[in-house]
Amino acid sequence: MISLEQISKTISFIVMNTTDKLNAQLTQILSGDPWYGTNVYDILAQVSFEAAYEKPPGSVHNIAEIVLHMIAWTEEVMDRMNGLTAGVPTSGDWPETGAPDEQKWQNYVNDLKLVNVNLQGVIQNFPPEQWDEPINDERNRESGTGVSYEALIEGLIQHHIYHSGQIAILNRIING
Repeated sequence: MISLEQISKTISFIVMNTTDKLNAQLTQILSGDPWYGTNVYDILAQVSFEAAYEKPPGSVHNIAEIVLHMIAWTEEVMDRMNGLTAGVPTSGDWPETGAPDEQKWQNYVNDLKLVNVNLQGVIQNFPPEQWDEPINDERNRESGTGVSYEALIEGLIQHHIYHSGQIAILNRIING
């Protein structure tokens, strides 16, 4: 017969693996060697200041706007991980870049890196037993359903992949 203590240890091991799995997946797509191709930071390293602010015909956003959008949603995910009610990022869904500026562009890239380091700290310190719990989202209170904290991080990882693909395509269009 399996004891309650053995079951508890097994559950803790599985849940703790969620933390490690999510941090590994995030690291992989940001700076590792993801199976689909170039990681986020290497894609951004190929973007010049001029290309970051150029908007090719038919494009809705330029690269700098996409990076600010990625930062905003990473911050929103951290807010949700910290128990705040789900909503639009405090800086807005698509923050304004302002006038093109080379130093500002470098700051955006560095800010994206920093916010993801902070996110990894939040993931590492998140209570393991809460990964399957729903986030604080008023839209899901009536039905009792909702996105779990684990699904929230997985969704942000997918968001990063999606937008880094857009950045790579825009950079290719701009630079030929």
